[in-house]
Amino acid sequence: MGEQRLEASSFLVSVLLFVLLQLVNGEDPYRFFTWNVSYGDIYPLGVKQQGILINGQFPGPLIESVTNDNLVVNVFNSLDEPFLLSWNGIMQRRNSWQDGVFGTNCPIPPGRNFTYNLQVKDQIGSFFYFPSLAFHKAAGGYGGIKIASRSVIPVPFPPPAGDYTVLAGDWFKQNHTDLKAILDDGHDLPFPDGLLINGRGSNAFTFNVEQGKTYRFRVSNVGLTTSINFRIQGHKLVLVEVEGTHSLQNTYDSIDVHLGQSYSVLVTADQPPKDYYIVVSTRFTSPVLTTTSALHYSNSAGGLDGTPPGGPTTQIDWSINQARSLRRNLTASGPRPNPQGSYHYGMINTTRTIRLVNSAPVIDGKQRYAVNSVSFITPDTPLKLADYFKISGVYSLGGIQDYPSGGANLKTAVMPADFRGFVEVVFENPEDTVQSWHVDGHHFFVVGMDGGQWSAASRIGYNLRDTISRVTVQVYPKSWTAIYMPLDNVGMWNVRSENWARQYLGQQFYLRVYSPANSWRDEAPIPNNVILCGQAVGHHQP
Repeated sequence: MGEQRLEASSFLVSVLLFVLLQLVNGEDPYRFFTWNVSYGDIYPLGVKQQGILINGQFPGPLIESVTNDNLVVNVFNSLDEPFLLSWNGIMQRRNSWQDGVFGTNCPIPPGRNFTYNLQVKDQIGSFFYFPSLAFHKAAGGYGGIKIASRSVIPVPFPPPAGDYTVLAGDWFKQNHTDLKAILDDGHDLPFPDGLLINGRGSNAFTFNVEQGKTYRFRVSNVGLTTSINFRIQGHKLVLVEVEGTHSLQNTYDSIDVHLGQSYSVLVTADQPPKDYYIVVSTRFTSPVLTTTSALHYSNSAGGLDGTPPGGPTTQIDWSINQARSLRRNLTASGPRPNPQGSYHYGMINTTRTIRLVNSAPVIDGKQRYAVNSVSFITPDTPLKLADYFKISGVYSLGGIQDYPSGGANLKTAVMPADFRGFVEVVFENPEDTVQSWHVDGHHFFVVGMDGGQWSAASRIGYNLRDTISRVTVQVYPKSWTAIYMPLDNVGMWNVRSENWARQYLGQQFYLRVYSPANSWRDEAPIPNNVILCGQAVGHHQP
């Protein structure tokens, strides 16, 4: 207890110092959060489970911020095992030290705390945080992140009457420890038991609206294994933002949200006053799972009635066509006042092509997942620390190639990359399931996707003018997806499957974006509160 009081006092002193520095230097604003992570009983599908709570909440607290804000998040780990939080979609400009995955950070030991210092530099939009270690994500511990535009930056739609975060995804009745044991034994997970909306099962959550007003719904798929479809009975969805990019404002009846993805839609309460179903259902599964919440008009004349509206189920072409319809709003300002279309990504010559092919090998009699024949194994020391302290033997630089090869092997693989490169990455999926890929620390332009085998001739069909920019992208079965990505962020960055079983069993690697300048202009110094573990113990930062 004395140690925790000392750590809490140190945090308060840090807060005061931050405030004083801000006043003196005129820095961007700071927002402070103190979170206690603990176990607690939850009943999301009517069965008692051990959940991971943040300040007693599941889902965890919503982070509300503004472009360029500094977020100081003091996390106390009251679990009986190590813990880390990661920040899906937050760029961590110059600062992979704060990314919160094991490749960059040592875990927070039980009974200790760690203070994350994040800046949402040049970002707007809808994202989420989640626990990144072991299989904690199956127990909760996630929450929403909203980044509003600065008041001087025009937004391409009127201020909505309300702003709702929808954290949806599949859920298992088994505890996270049991699911982890299944994977550790070399087996795949069973089919999910249900779907949740904001931590609750069917009809357990209500979104209140007033007739004639328009509301923003920020929808994220925080599930483990399954794509979902989102729709609202009798109402249209006007898409306005995709993972930090203002989109062309297309209107949809429903929208597919793949694992790890986030969208913002505007919904106008323009129907007769009653309650309407908000529906989330699984995509590309048999059977199809469905859960519902209620859109409640304040002058409602009646509750939910009838059956929830159906949506797409296994249709892949429907989903591909919708994905191809996503466009950047070229005239809208992003986080800065210049229009989003002023960045002409299609006129930049690519410096490298990387082809990434996922697979599902059995290695030593156990189910694994791999990319370019390499199944990632977690080392005893974070890669970022090994890189900084020049500890050899922790990872294999160049251990994963730019192109697919035969066989399969276990390796702690890191792909080298040059700062300020501009790369073409082609995700190729020869399997029968949808893949979802995320790149930490970077955004990218989805220039093309199609069925069949990718070839150089596929570039003829690329959208080089107004495609969407995002951080997580899907790859359909027996298909490919191509992206253009500026390597504008020095650090050690996780490239991973957002299917959490596949990620846990090896479908990930790290991208080391390197600058020979070794300058604080390119990368922030190692934090003075860094936790050391593994082979980094005993090393001292300058």
